[in-house]
Amino acid sequence: MARKLLLAHIDVPGIHTFDVYRQKGGYRAVEKALKSMSPDDVVEEVKKSGLRGRGGAGFPTGMKWGFLAKPEGVPRYLVCNGDESEPGTFKDRFLMTYIPHLLIEGMIVSSYALGAHTSYIYIRGEMMPQIRIVEKAIAEAKAAGFLGKNILGTGYDLEIHVQPGGGAYICGEETALLESLEGERGNPRIKPPFPAVAGLYGCPTVVNNVESIAATVPIVNDGGEEYAKIGIERSTGTKLISAGGNLVRPGVYEIEMGLSMEEFIYSEEYCGGIANGRRLKAVVAGGSSVPILPTHLALKTAKGEPRLMTYESLADGGFVTGTAMGSGGFIAFDEDQCIVRNTLNFTRFYHHESCGQCSPCREGTGWMEKVLHKIEYGYGDMSDIDLLWDIQKNIDGNTICPLGDAAAWPVASAIRHFREEFEWHILQPEEAQTRNFGLVSEGVMNPE
Repeated sequence: MARKLLLAHIDVPGIHTFDVYRQKGGYRAVEKALKSMSPDDVVEEVKKSGLRGRGGAGFPTGMKWGFLAKPEGVPRYLVCNGDESEPGTFKDRFLMTYIPHLLIEGMIVSSYALGAHTSYIYIRGEMMPQIRIVEKAIAEAKAAGFLGKNILGTGYDLEIHVQPGGGAYICGEETALLESLEGERGNPRIKPPFPAVAGLYGCPTVVNNVESIAATVPIVNDGGEEYAKIGIERSTGTKLISAGGNLVRPGVYEIEMGLSMEEFIYSEEYCGGIANGRRLKAVVAGGSSVPILPTHLALKTAKGEPRLMTYESLADGGFVTGTAMGSGGFIAFDEDQCIVRNTLNFTRFYHHESCGQCSPCREGTGWMEKVLHKIEYGYGDMSDIDLLWDIQKNIDGNTICPLGDAAAWPVASAIRHFREEFEWHILQPEEAQTRNFGLVSEGVMNPE
């Protein structure tokens, strides 16, 4: 049985309330940090833990904290990125819904470490139930003396505010989030300066994901070195995975880093295999923004080694034969799924969510959607596949923020690994049109 650090008490009735969370050892990390550790001590433990950002980039959290500028007389801020909107990812929503005090405790510990006295939790606007739950948890923690002035008599002051987002995927990018938090349109900023120097209101700011902040609680409680003993290589600790698609048991799982992808998919402890007795066709391992892998590369690397759920193993082979951990949005496709249709679905999303600042992304995502739409509905020709490849290549690496890359990578990997499906749509147009007749007849398809 895998060790659980974040979800150990998730099934305890009432764990979302302060009293039950406290009975299960909640807020011990706050007591330990504020009463017996300096802010630098907490930062050092996070560095020792090897914790990497759980929102997608995987950047070492302690190192990121170490970059925070500390000018005299200037406030510092911690901002929690709860704008979870990566297709296939729902583990942060799960945490905020069922164990919100874990996030609040992590916010207090992390704010103390960074010298922040005002912190923000930015939550996607559509998540109104989660916004209310987290606001209630903050009120409970404040009533119990864990927030506000002179917390636990230590002289440390902290206020946490919840800010609903506007429902834009682009605000998951940290600088666009800061723009939105300031009341501006959520457009990514050109860097440098980085948020650690000039972030919220032009002040030094750290932006961390919900899961990353929650993970600081077991790190402070048990010590960074203990946390680092879990996992392998530079992938330490546990990771929350949002498992969806054609699985027997989709849901949120906490795994120890180093679990093989095959075991995660097929073992009874986790997903229980592919639904309806079908075979696995492909896997999206880290949310819609990472390359899709066919079965043989999902279960084993190009070197023939088992593919592990770690940053290093998933990335083995680069984006030619590998993928990325991303946000942990794990989607399994069975043998009946159409890769072209799913790629079109992803591309439509990125086109819709592009902020429009950068022309490669603004125009390119629209072009990709149109070409994929044409191929999927049986009106494409062979040159369209090469056109798609050229478009994604001109988007990748040519935008201010990673949304352009996120839109390009699924298209590139789909063509690289499943080109024959694209060709089938083109060589068998009548079959493609017949399969999609219902959608065409409803006016969804306009070949012109």
